[in-house]
Amino acid sequence: MQTIPHSQTGQQPDLATPILTNRSFPFKVGLFGIGLDTYWAQFDGLENRLKGYLQRVENRFSRPGVEVVNLGLVDSPEKALVAGHQFRRADIDLLFIYVTTYALSATVLPVVQRAKVPVIVLNLAPEPAINYEWFNQLNDRTKMTGEWLAYCSACPVPEIANVFRRAGIPFHQVTGMLENDPEGWQEIDEWLEAGRVAHVMAHNCLGLMGNYYSGMLDIYSDLTLQNATFGGHMKIVEVDELSALREAVSAEQVKERTAVFAETFAIQPDCLPDELDRAARTSVALDLLVETHGLGSLAYYHKGSGNPANEDTMSSVILGNSLLTARGIPVAGEYEVKNAQAMKIMDSFGVGGSFTEYYAMDFADDVVLMGHDGPGHIRIAEGKTKVRPLYVYHGKVGRGLSVEMSVKNGPVTLLSVVENGQGKISLLVAEGESVPGPILQIGNTNSRYRFSPGARQFVQTWNSHGPAHHCAVGVGHIASKLAKLGALLNVEVIQVC
Repeated sequence: MQTIPHSQTGQQPDLATPILTNRSFPFKVGLFGIGLDTYWAQFDGLENRLKGYLQRVENRFSRPGVEVVNLGLVDSPEKALVAGHQFRRADIDLLFIYVTTYALSATVLPVVQRAKVPVIVLNLAPEPAINYEWFNQLNDRTKMTGEWLAYCSACPVPEIANVFRRAGIPFHQVTGMLENDPEGWQEIDEWLEAGRVAHVMAHNCLGLMGNYYSGMLDIYSDLTLQNATFGGHMKIVEVDELSALREAVSAEQVKERTAVFAETFAIQPDCLPDELDRAARTSVALDLLVETHGLGSLAYYHKGSGNPANEDTMSSVILGNSLLTARGIPVAGEYEVKNAQAMKIMDSFGVGGSFTEYYAMDFADDVVLMGHDGPGHIRIAEGKTKVRPLYVYHGKVGRGLSVEMSVKNGPVTLLSVVENGQGKISLLVAEGESVPGPILQIGNTNSRYRFSPGARQFVQTWNSHGPAHHCAVGVGHIASKLAKLGALLNVEVIQVC
């Protein structure tokens, strides 16, 4: 579990490089090219040329957080069987098949059957077009055929698709060019990103602390369904443990953490030093809890009434949970497990993922006001996040410090993980824009969002799909990446705008 102790640094990691929560099991991408061994003796230089194409694909795949397992050209059914075993032993997460030239489907099927991971077929031409005039002047039919085969990537794709369909093997494809094709390579990059996020979710440990807010029926979750869909592990942790950890925090640790607060937040003048110390003590204890249990995300809620120690703990978690969220360990309030999953997905894509819900509608400006009490994703805030004292937590026990922020102005994406009542999960997605304007300065997260159908139509359409009232918001438009994640997980993705 990677952690960044806040006593050592006040800096947050770059959103473009989200933390991988488990280094013991790296994200691995399988890659192989296909060809036909009969050609190599017939057409001089063709095999090496195609291997060069494959190397260029591997070079483009190389990036932080991605380990590429390239088995080279597979050009016979016998090699295909061996490759399938090699990929399975390598424990790959995703398999890319680069179609370099015509190849038998028998050189593909055994690999995929044995590997048993999602498959993307790359139909990438080496050039935008064949130079017809040059080609037709070669005056050597054998040489001309060899040259044609070097451009023959599209030829076997229907054969492969037919066999996959008949074998019941889902597959995805990218059609484009090996070089100078931003559209095609954006698709490939998004498949890589979606595969990496699926890997993060499969290895994530979600902590569950406390219990549901009584009566919020929409947020009650089927934990087995969540595990079956996304993988990962859910660990129940006790509020009592967090309270005990608070008792062991030293005065020096409290001092160090309040210094981090001062650097990270815009602390308002009416915040009392005792409240900052109380929040700092809890923040240090939260870090210890996360490290002890290897948590990559957390859903929590606990009244704490009748137990002074627990009430003290749970009324002082907001700043610490905001710091955790900012460093890639998203924390969802009100024990909203589904939204902890949504927040983890968004953060793993490197776009944030702040806990939010509808506040109100502004028909005059045609925007929806959204936010929530409790922690926010401070790395996607517009300006520095403010800390304000609240003298009552509405609908909850206690009082203490809270954060006030708006999401950065610009494009945003909303994500809701929806349990549909039929034993299935879907991803509900909307792209919009965070826009400037007045907000309610009540010590909560609060933003103004504009959507292309207009506020009225957006709200009605979103609601029609039956999500819980919470969702996660991240910066940028990533609906196409979420669609690919859904495809890899075999989960329906519904985009409303």
